[in-house]
Amino acid sequence: MVAYNVPSTNDILVPETLLKKQQSNAKAAAALVASKSELKKAQIAKRRDLFKRAAAHYAEYKNNEKREIFLRRQAKKNGDFYVPAQPKLVFVVRIRGINNIAPKPRKVLQLLRLLQINNGVFVKLNKATSEMLQLVQPYVTYGSPNLKTIRELIYKRGYSKSATKQRIPLHDNSVVEQGLGKFGIVCVEDLIHEIATVGPHFKEANNFLWPFKLSNPNKLWKARKFLHFVEGGDAGDREHFINKLVQSMN
Repeated sequence: MVAYNVPSTNDILVPETLLKKQQSNAKAAAALVASKSELKKAQIAKRRDLFKRAAAHYAEYKNNEKREIFLRRQAKKNGDFYVPAQPKLVFVVRIRGINNIAPKPRKVLQLLRLLQINNGVFVKLNKATSEMLQLVQPYVTYGSPNLKTIRELIYKRGYSKSATKQRIPLHDNSVVEQGLGKFGIVCVEDLIHEIATVGPHFKEANNFLWPFKLSNPNKLWKARKFLHFVEGGDAGDREHFINKLVQSMN
């Protein structure tokens, strides 16, 4: 009877192609693990940077608020009156449709990007924009928004305008960084800070935002809403009372 020896694992030669494939797979797996590790480290570092940015913005807001309180108290202590600075930012809401609008106000509404009723935009106040608002005063209402209103608008109804004119929700900081990263605005808090403080890149940040599509306020329109606000209507400048209106429409 002939005896046969069973070959061991070391006696079996691995084909060259299979050996190369195993080596390439091992190298690719090691590269993937390394890239994931580097990506995780970069994400942690970026998250910490964004947190520091938000904390710095918050500290700036608190310092400005404390300064206003100090100046008001100092004026009262000296027997004077404190007159706050003129607002540099207004939020404009269109309250009237397209019927019976003269050509010049219609063009101004197009320049302000207020194409539909209940649309809202941020506008930087200067001589030119003040004159434009005077032209369209019967068709819009506006006022100076506070930080709470700006933050709630951008977080809840903020949409960006892509290069292909598409409306993209601000669901992630990467959307802001992709559109405004070259201006040093890399997160939503940076965008809020740029709008609220009317920073050097306000124009780019404001154009990046799609006009806000607001809801109809619940029983807040007056019976004759096309009269001026000081006459019992809703049109025109309503100063800080715009915050209550926008929060009901948001």
